[in-house]
Amino acid sequence: VREFDMGLMIITHDLAVVADLADRIVVMRHGEVVETGVTQTLLHNMQHPYTKMLFAASNHQVTLPEPPAPSPLLEVKGAVRDYPLPRKNLFAKPEHFRAVKDVSFTLYRGERLGLVGESGCGKSTLTRAILGLEPLQSGEICLDGMAITTTQNPEIRRRMQVVFQDPFGSFNPRHRVDRLITEPFYTLTDPPKGTARSDLIAETLRAVGLQPEDSQKYVHQFSGGQRQRIAIARALITRPELILFDEAVSALDVSVRAQILDLLVELCEAYGLSYLFISHDLSVVRTITDRCLVMQKGEIVEAAATEEIFANPKHPYTRALIAAAPQLPELDQGAA
Repeated sequence: VREFDMGLMIITHDLAVVADLADRIVVMRHGEVVETGVTQTLLHNMQHPYTKMLFAASNHQVTLPEPPAPSPLLEVKGAVRDYPLPRKNLFAKPEHFRAVKDVSFTLYRGERLGLVGESGCGKSTLTRAILGLEPLQSGEICLDGMAITTTQNPEIRRRMQVVFQDPFGSFNPRHRVDRLITEPFYTLTDPPKGTARSDLIAETLRAVGLQPEDSQKYVHQFSGGQRQRIAIARALITRPELILFDEAVSALDVSVRAQILDLLVELCEAYGLSYLFISHDLSVVRTITDRCLVMQKGEIVEAAATEEIFANPKHPYTRALIAAAPQLPELDQGAA
């Protein structure tokens, strides 16, 4: 921008990004500008309640319960995933790109484990392998001692679910909510029927902060945050032991994100869940996980308790990630 003497407008719900990059901020709500000013002046002297709420939500902290005694649930042992590269010519030797390189870690029962790294580091490939959607070239992934393969048994499908990033593209818009959240039943050998099915739908919707009557609505009738609650309900309805959250809050605005993070903690306590939280947002991972894995170029380069990772990172890549993450300014007492 400086080099070419350009103007730049950043449209985002991430206050840390604008605090780091913008000279001025315009805060909008319901189609109206509610506050505007020079970035640092506005952030240190917020006047409108909505601006203060946005700032508080961006700094939202959750209280995680103490995890139980370590008992392995998910074990990844020497996982390797290769993709074939196009041949340079007809007689060239086949070459491969190694997306996941000898990755090993254990996720324990009741634990909230974070997986962070830049785009292209192998997070999504590893996630698909854990879900049994990608074959491994070597290594093994086990859920409670049962090997996960691309031809999974129904028991693994029931005990492990996933919530994806996009709350708008995760559902078939032609189906009502009751049909959408019971999609995991198709993987079960003996799914609940009749009254048991209806009761389970109602209980699950209540658990994620929705109402039983919402089961008869279509997804276009819900906001983005509500749709992500529906996605969580779909993952929860089989009462799994492990849920994978793949960038599950990155598409939400900060106030809704704070509510979803609180919900995840409540569900962990209520249902004894473990989860693997995959994200590039370090502030969210720091808030919502007990332990963290840092991935670079297909390898786990650091693994430790989350607070230890952020307070005393050992690997140069981890230090670079933390240094590059946008930060909100610290305010004087009472400024917010």
